[in-house]
Amino acid sequence: MKPIKQKIKIFIIAGEVSGDVLGAKIMREMPGVNFVGIGGQNMTAQGLKSIFPMADLSVMGIVEVLARAKTLTTRIKETINAIISEKPDVVLTIDSPGFAKSVVSGVRKTGVLKHTKYFHVVAPQVWAWRPGRAKKYAKIFDKLYSFFDFEIPYFTKYGLETVAVGHPISDGLDEYKSDNSKEKIITLVPGSRISEVKKLLPVFKKTVDMLVKSGYRDYKFVIPTVETTEDYVRKHIKDWPVKPRLIPSNQRYQLYANTYIAIVASGTVSAELAIMHIPTIVVYRMNALTVLLAHILLRVKWASLVNILMNKTIYPELLGKSANPCAVVDCLQQLTLPNVRKQMIQELKAADKKWNKSGKKPSAVIAKDILACI
Repeated sequence: MKPIKQKIKIFIIAGEVSGDVLGAKIMREMPGVNFVGIGGQNMTAQGLKSIFPMADLSVMGIVEVLARAKTLTTRIKETINAIISEKPDVVLTIDSPGFAKSVVSGVRKTGVLKHTKYFHVVAPQVWAWRPGRAKKYAKIFDKLYSFFDFEIPYFTKYGLETVAVGHPISDGLDEYKSDNSKEKIITLVPGSRISEVKKLLPVFKKTVDMLVKSGYRDYKFVIPTVETTEDYVRKHIKDWPVKPRLIPSNQRYQLYANTYIAIVASGTVSAELAIMHIPTIVVYRMNALTVLLAHILLRVKWASLVNILMNKTIYPELLGKSANPCAVVDCLQQLTLPNVRKQMIQELKAADKKWNKSGKKPSAVIAKDILACI
């Protein structure tokens, strides 16, 4: 894409690692644009100077959010003031729906910025829970970029222009797809939020201990780290009897391609591994109240996107109390059986066309559409 002649300013906001990765891709597709806002190391590498650390927004779960309410409230006010001060042409929020909605609502209420447009990337999963959020988004945002066609009607019926762009994690992963004949590496991904990592690292530690005692001594254990949790992970694996190797986030795809089995927190990583055809076990531990409310409110059977898209259990999911070392080891032992592995990989391959029907780079589609709207 040719550099833009007229200087355009976009206030871009990403609140977690997956949003930071997508934000960096979008920024690369828009040379000449002046970006300000909030992001992590990927967006920083593209020239963004984040107004505060992205890690302050990386929190999930009802109780966990309440515990960080003061910090989040402060950051919302700071962001609103920064947007008003910068007077951007576009405010582009990526995922982090609670924060994005609060910020954009706050800016709109001031009535100061008459010509700024508000776009959001990643449709909230209203098909999974709280469908009423679609109407609220339609009142706040000017345009929504969703990943899948089936999401569009949930928002357009309230007048919100919605464009399906395909799932961005499908962009560029083909070269890493594995034939699963590599060395026996077990990849552990405890999450990108401190709240997730604190709950899952102890589970992973006991899982590794049990596996080694059960005879899996020739397996290698590796954890890809992200900026929001690296220090915590490094500190807390020091006392593990069997210490996993740590690698930086920018090497994770090479790791995944050579992974025999992955044990991961529910989230974007499970979708990445599904696209790469890696046998995976999805685990997640939440506060008891969060688990209870999830059971009441959720309208889908699964947490993993590949399971939702295919309407069947492909990746085993161990959530809440089920996310315990014994259950993880049982699942892993099953995935070492050739027929079980073959069946899972075949089902993952069958899901390939679900991720991005158009074959176009989602980041490029989003960038081109935004520029056409200014």
